[in-house]
Amino acid sequence: MGLLVSRVLRCRDSSLLEPQPEAIAGASYIPGSRKRKRNSLEELATSSNVHGLQNQGMYPHQVLNYIYWKRVKISSNDAYQNLFLDGHDSDIKIRALGRTWCLHKVFLCQSGYFANILKGTWRESHHGVINLIIKNEDIDTRSLHFVFGALYTDADLSITPLEVPQVLAAACLLRVDRVIQQCEGIMKETINRNTVCSYYLAAETYRLKAVKTRCFEWLLCNLMVHPSVALYKEVDLKLMYLLALSSDLLVMQKEIDVYTTLKIWMFLYLNPCWNGTMKQLLQHANNWLSTHMAYVDNISFLESEEGLIFQPVFKKLRFQHIICDLTSTTILEQDRLIPMAWLSPIYKQQWLTLLRTQEYGVIGPQVINEQELEECTMRCGTMIPKDGRYTWKWSVGRLGFPLRVTFTRQCVILRQRCQRCDGSACHNHIRNVIFRITLVCFDSNKRVTFRKTTGYKILTFEYKEEQIVMKLDSDVLTFPMCIFCNFLFVNLGNAENK
Repeated sequence: MGLLVSRVLRCRDSSLLEPQPEAIAGASYIPGSRKRKRNSLEELATSSNVHGLQNQGMYPHQVLNYIYWKRVKISSNDAYQNLFLDGHDSDIKIRALGRTWCLHKVFLCQSGYFANILKGTWRESHHGVINLIIKNEDIDTRSLHFVFGALYTDADLSITPLEVPQVLAAACLLRVDRVIQQCEGIMKETINRNTVCSYYLAAETYRLKAVKTRCFEWLLCNLMVHPSVALYKEVDLKLMYLLALSSDLLVMQKEIDVYTTLKIWMFLYLNPCWNGTMKQLLQHANNWLSTHMAYVDNISFLESEEGLIFQPVFKKLRFQHIICDLTSTTILEQDRLIPMAWLSPIYKQQWLTLLRTQEYGVIGPQVINEQELEECTMRCGTMIPKDGRYTWKWSVGRLGFPLRVTFTRQCVILRQRCQRCDGSACHNHIRNVIFRITLVCFDSNKRVTFRKTTGYKILTFEYKEEQIVMKLDSDVLTFPMCIFCNFLFVNLGNAENK
């Protein structure tokens, strides 16, 4: 009870904003009864002692202090059951969203919202009725009931993760810090594909920076590694824009797969009632797009009225790393999703870059500028299913030199491999590359359990040279494991990289 008392006594006063609800005087008796016995709480609240203390210059929260110490001690459970749930000895009513709560001023003063109202009505000896006009659609009667109840108990009331955004909205409206902190703690511990988007939106709305950051990091790690129809349906335009922009997005395979992810996300955005599996999703999205474009001439889908809103998101694709591969370029041409006005300058820029590389023997980037790298690096990744030695390459066309990646339990190795060429592109055997290697392991709940990164680095390779770029502690590795890479093979100062 001591904790409950101490919380009640910490009432806010002069720093509060003006209240929104309209205060209306109410009846001070029970309908149908001329007289009723007043209990100790009511007697204290309306006694001459209380008004005498106020006349002596005491603030409302000091009067509440006096009342609380004069009250007969009751347990936290009794207060919640008898006073809140049963409404015994209520001295104020709150009406909102078609429901009425019979509450007590001495408990409501813990809410910054109501403390501001009560300091103006404390001298009234009769009961009051406060009508709350709530325009926030996230707040419902269940969330209001939870926050009101929290004022009557020392313990944290039970709440499910899916209910947290609504409770948080109500707690922020009523300015009940303890409930806000409870919501924040639950959100940090229960981020998953069912909650991450609603948590992100709530954290952004109510300025929970740490929760927002965790949600965004979860999405960067899981959007492509653990795709889900339900998850893609929840990601809105603004959030997908930020994800597509980030170089920290963990990309499975390569940049064309980011394009594919955006394509199926767009399909679900426009067809929210579609039900099916991830295996079926791409085929249905392709069929839908093909059918739609059969009736459209001379423009791409993103130039159509229906597709305009998706342009900012698709513009964040790194097309310079897509058109260097013939298969990927063919997909872009066949889909007719991307405007040719976007692609034509990139074709030209990449062709000029190739000519410069071959003509002048360009050795590649020599300076790391992480801000510029955020929009320029090639993003790629793959899964390491179990312990062993794995070797693979990601196609980068003729703009970069051929690079082979090898993973072992002890290290990650990059090697400049031999490729067939006409001589003009291969006479310079010394090349630079900017890279970043990131290893990530997940648990069964899609949470990151291990993460290791090299950060951005520059390597200089000679012909057929291999270099160890990351050393590993075999004792801490678990499988399956994902390896993600960011590469840049050309000078950042060149216009074609932008």
